[in-house]
Amino acid sequence: MLRIAIQSKGRLFDDTVNLLNEADIKISSSKRTLLVKASNFPLEVLYLRDDDIPQSVATGVADIGVVGENEFAEQCEDAEIIYRLGFSKCRLSLAIPKAIEYDGIEWFNGKKIATSYPVILRKFLMEKGVKADIHVIKGSVEISPGIGLADGIFDIVSSGSTLVSNNLKEVEVAMRSEAVLIANKNLCYEKRKNLDNMLFRIKAVRNAEDKKYVRMNAPKARLAEIINVLPGLKSPTVIPLADEEWCSVHTVLDEARFWEIIGKLKEMGAQGILVTPIEKMIL
Repeated sequence: MLRIAIQSKGRLFDDTVNLLNEADIKISSSKRTLLVKASNFPLEVLYLRDDDIPQSVATGVADIGVVGENEFAEQCEDAEIIYRLGFSKCRLSLAIPKAIEYDGIEWFNGKKIATSYPVILRKFLMEKGVKADIHVIKGSVEISPGIGLADGIFDIVSSGSTLVSNNLKEVEVAMRSEAVLIANKNLCYEKRKNLDNMLFRIKAVRNAEDKKYVRMNAPKARLAEIINVLPGLKSPTVIPLADEEWCSVHTVLDEARFWEIIGKLKEMGAQGILVTPIEKMIL
């Protein structure tokens, strides 16, 4: 039985449970007990605070865990990142009051910086050759300059709205973070096999993100041109139709370029274009 530690509440909890459900790993999220077994996969879920997850995985209390990369870097525990999950993206940044003129990282020399991430900040400042006074606090870091506790802050930034509401501006990005799947370095063969099976499912879900399955009728006279503009995974599927001058073309498109490519296909004579969402895609 593989044991995964996940955050007990918040956005990271929601995103992780949604991913497991999409991978057809069913767990109960209603009872919110400490330890819950999946109903259809050899997995049990341990609900923890996010800052407890790296240590629980490193010490073997849990075999694997989902945690923010920033938290994993801050804890410096002896576990390994095995897969980047692509959600809960943010950055760790330095910020100062809007009214202050900023002329570079040297501004922080001799200044006091409030943060909940002293390990990451200390490493960043050392790399930049900056000597500052790091003031460690838990929670509400953004109010520190306003009450005279610090000259600037080092904290998580997502949309930036929290900085704006506290009259702060982001001036340096030290680290970009996302949710990562971490694992104990000493998993036995059976648990490693279960983990590989779980990763296979997760990757199939991730591969399908922002992808569309597209089918269209295309004139054979322009088939080469149409194939040339299709950035599919491999060569598109071409199926003959009853009308010998036409064929059916099937491919996969990224949503980011979807309308651009569809416009070109219509100009080349493609008709009857059908678009279908993709739930899972195995490469």
